[in-house]
Amino acid sequence: MAKKSLGRGLGAILGEVAQAYENEVPNEEVVELDIDAIRRNPYQPRRHFDKDALEELADSIKTHGLLQPIIVIEDIDGYMLIAGERRLRASKLAGLKKIKAIVASIDKGRYREFALIENIQRENLHPLDLAYSYKELIEEYGITHEELADIVKKSRVHITNTLRLLQLSDYAKRALQEGKITAGHAKVLVGVDEEEQKLLVDSIAGQKLSVRDAEKLVSTKKKGVTKSDRAQQPDLKLQELKKLLQSFGFDVKSSKNKVTIHFASQEDIDKLKQLLS
Repeated sequence: MAKKSLGRGLGAILGEVAQAYENEVPNEEVVELDIDAIRRNPYQPRRHFDKDALEELADSIKTHGLLQPIIVIEDIDGYMLIAGERRLRASKLAGLKKIKAIVASIDKGRYREFALIENIQRENLHPLDLAYSYKELIEEYGITHEELADIVKKSRVHITNTLRLLQLSDYAKRALQEGKITAGHAKVLVGVDEEEQKLLVDSIAGQKLSVRDAEKLVSTKKKGVTKSDRAQQPDLKLQELKKLLQSFGFDVKSSKNKVTIHFASQEDIDKLKQLLS
């Protein structure tokens, strides 16, 4: 695929976004617009808006007003939002009728790129949304991870690790989106097959495991915990095995030289068989 021009196009967008972030826009460029005259950007890359966070932002806007204007462009029937959808949604929740805005001059062909870059530069963008944004820019421009890292001022390792989140199963992605697991947990799960990911997600969320504990759990799972494996690993302590089994929800007791698993149902037995297979 031929590469699109990266120089002036994305560079200009980055500059305009940075200027808006730093509030270095002259006062005369900030206007107040009817909030109902602004329609959302159909290319908004953010897929998830946390309800509680929006309500907190709305409360802040009620108390302090909107501190940073949104960015829009003129549209046929009013204006189209280019940057600031969280602020726009929160302002509506706060009951505002008008909103501070900067009316930018952006070519229609740059809507998508501007929205992607604006979201990438936001520290509170969800890791999955960030991964999708990186993917879209890479596919749109045919660039490498290293080239994208240079454009958005991140390390290549950060770009690559973030993109790996897209390899997760739908179940794990949903858990990450809902906050049941963190991005650190999710990165540990990449490469694990789909069925095991589900079991591991449930264990991480249910036991509130740290990322380090999750790493140990996945590492042990990949090695297997059959009797023959334990014979080859005499240094594996019974307490570690007990903790592992408990993390999967089993009722486990241990004594000096043995571990006893109490099965409440056939389902528990089947679950253990699956883990050991």
